[in-house]
Amino acid sequence: GGDDLSGGYFLGPVIFDKCPPGASILSEEVFGPVMCIQGFSTEAEALSLANETPFGLAAAVFTRDLERAHRVAAALDAGTTWINEYNLAPPELPFGGRKESGFGKECGLEAIHYYSQIKSVYVSTADV
Repeated sequence: GGDDLSGGYFLGPVIFDKCPPGASILSEEVFGPVMCIQGFSTEAEALSLANETPFGLAAAVFTRDLERAHRVAAALDAGTTWINEYNLAPPELPFGGRKESGFGKECGLEAIHYYSQIKSVYVSTADV
């Protein structure tokens, strides 16, 4: 209990600022309260930085320009992309990653299809 984390491998919420290109934290899927911040000059550069990771669970775009937001969301190689929001997961929308961020989807009809295997059985009622 408490805030003493010295007895294990724990990390409190942390922001890594100005991560250099090639930093391992930019190419690993960290499950925890971690954010990496990288600067960019152009939309193309931002997309390149975001898509060069081998993972693609989720992404978010924050902007006042909704045309740009939709263009960038379409270009991001992520299973879920939020615009001006983060981490909403309504049960009717499919959620799941791309690339090395998992297989299939959770929630929505996509999950039903993923976890289902269709089989047809024909039965004749004629005498055999």
